[in-house]
Amino acid sequence: METTKCAVLMCVLECGSLSRAAEELGYTQSGVSRVLKSLEEEIGLELLRRNKGGVTPTENLRRLLPSIRSLLNDEERIRQTVSSLRGLNEGRLRIGAFTSVSVHWLPQIIKAYESVYPNIEITILGGDYHDVELWLAEGAIDIGFVTLPSDANCRFIPLKEDRLLAVLPSDHKYADLDRLPVTRIADEPFISLLESSDHDTRKALDAYGIKPNVKFTSKDDYAILAMVENGLGMTIMPELLLKGRRDRVKTMELIPGAKRTIALALPSVGATPAAENFSLYVLDFLKNGGN
Repeated sequence: METTKCAVLMCVLECGSLSRAAEELGYTQSGVSRVLKSLEEEIGLELLRRNKGGVTPTENLRRLLPSIRSLLNDEERIRQTVSSLRGLNEGRLRIGAFTSVSVHWLPQIIKAYESVYPNIEITILGGDYHDVELWLAEGAIDIGFVTLPSDANCRFIPLKEDRLLAVLPSDHKYADLDRLPVTRIADEPFISLLESSDHDTRKALDAYGIKPNVKFTSKDDYAILAMVENGLGMTIMPELLLKGRRDRVKTMELIPGAKRTIALALPSVGATPAAENFSLYVLDFLKNGGN
């Protein structure tokens, strides 16, 4: 199975249509179609279903995807290693991160990294904790930011203990407190992340038997913050996420205190040189005062 054909297949899947993939790859649409037909003939299985809305993977392809990603990742790792040995440092780096890291850490880290490795093509995938762990498991990213403990089968590098803070409307009845007892949360309207994204808050509240009165749920951290600003309820958020966004809300420590541990996750075996080098830049950023 040619890796070039597999790369075209993956591009079609990511783009959702042959025409968008052709534009991305610099092919004609008929050229992409011929590559896919050749691959299907080579392995004797239908891989994609074409329809007016684009393309969807068949069950055959769903079962093959982990192996195809592994094949392409192995090729990329070899290419990067050869490039490094030749002093060229070329390749790609796919980073998975949740909102607070994407906004407050990655721009500065990538700027420093890119100044030394300008030929590394960097892609950032943004999602919640569940998304990042899924991308790591599928081999869709080369390195990811997670919180510990994590179910990902990876090598972890702990980075930072990040406090969880109560976030209230500025005119809330508890706004004059310095710290908020978690017991007072149960009776207040609460705005929550989706369950798959809300490991930190649920863990902190479950530890003390607190069931929040959830009125609204969203996957968007900043949408939740806007709802708090407009008096729709309170929430709990990591301190890093709140950086530069506290002017219209009241934030305070919880009693007892709570925190999350941010970590880097790399494949247990076979991390790419680009990912290994990037991890050093993350550590250097934090060592030199990044927060």
